[in-house]
Amino acid sequence: MTSGNDVRSDIRQFLTTRRAKITPEQAGLPAYGRRRRVSGLRREEVALLAGISIEYYTRLERGNARGVSDSVLDALARALQLDDVERTHLIDLVRTANATRPARRRPTREQVRPSVQRILDTMTGTAAFVRNARLDILSANQLGYALYSPVFLDPVRPANLARFIFLDRHAAEFYGDWDGIAHAAVGSLRADAGHNPYDRQLSDLVGELSTRSKEFAARWAAHNVKHYRSGEQPFHHPIVGDLTLNYDALEIPADPGQTIVAYTAQPHSPSQQALNLLANWTSTQDAPKTTRLPPPPTATRGPRPHNSTPPARPHDRRRKARDDGWSA
Repeated sequence: MTSGNDVRSDIRQFLTTRRAKITPEQAGLPAYGRRRRVSGLRREEVALLAGISIEYYTRLERGNARGVSDSVLDALARALQLDDVERTHLIDLVRTANATRPARRRPTREQVRPSVQRILDTMTGTAAFVRNARLDILSANQLGYALYSPVFLDPVRPANLARFIFLDRHAAEFYGDWDGIAHAAVGSLRADAGHNPYDRQLSDLVGELSTRSKEFAARWAAHNVKHYRSGEQPFHHPIVGDLTLNYDALEIPADPGQTIVAYTAQPHSPSQQALNLLANWTSTQDAPKTTRLPPPPTATRGPRPHNSTPPARPHDRRRKARDDGWSA
C-alpha cells in the first residue's frame, strides 16, 4: 500500500526527472559559458520560470506539497513543459499527498458485462479486447484472442500484458517494436499508480515485475507516464507473420477502469490480408483453443513458477522460433 513517504518520494523523483529533461535552451533561458553541473534545469531556474521562490520550489521537490494551489501546479507544468498526461500525474500525486485519509477505492469491475461482450463479438474484422488499468485482459472477441494468442499460452488468468512483455521470452518476437510497447506499458502503469495509489493488486504487480525484471525496474525508476490511446503497432504473429495494425483505446464510462482496445488494418493492405487470413484460421478446427475460447471468468491468479529469464532484447527478434511451435 502507498504511504505518505511513498507519495513524497514519488513527487520528488517525478519533479527531479522532469527538470533533468529540459535544457536551458529549450526553456528559453540564456546559456552561460561556465560549465554546468547538471544537464537539465537547476532548481532556481525552474522557480524562475514558474514565478515562485526557490525556497518554495525546493520544498515542493522534497515532496512537501501541502497546500499547493492549482495555479502553482499550472505554472510548474508550463515551466517543466509537461504534457497532458504528465500534468495529470502531478496533480494526482499532489492530491494524494494532501489527502487527510486514504481515499476509499471502489472495487473495479473485473468481469466484462454481457452487453460489452456482444459489442466485441459484433466487431467482425477487428481484433479487440477489454483490459483494465493494470493491463489485465478481461475478455476479447475471437479475432482478439487469435491476434494475442502468444499471451494466452500461459494458462494463468487473467492474462496480463505487462507480465507478458517483461517476463515472457515470446514477447520480443511477437512485438515488432518491443521498446515502444515496453515504454507504453510502464508509462500506463505509472500513470495508474498516481491515480489509484491504494490499489493493492497494482502494487503487488509492480513489486513482482521490479523484482523479476531489471528492464522493468529501470523503466519504472524513470517516472515516465503515458496513456495508450491510439497509434500504430507492428506485430510478428506466429501464424500470419508480419502485420502492422492501427489501435484505438476506447474507455467504457459505465465501467471505470475498463478499456476496449481495437486493432484494424489499412484497407487493401498486406496487413489487412494477414488479418483476414488470421480470421479464417480461427474458424478452422486446427485453431488452438487458447485463441478460440475466453478465459474462465471466475479463474484467479495462482502461484506462478519462478522465471528469472527476462524476455529477449529487441535485437534478438530475428531469431527463429523453431522450438516454440510458432511456425504456421
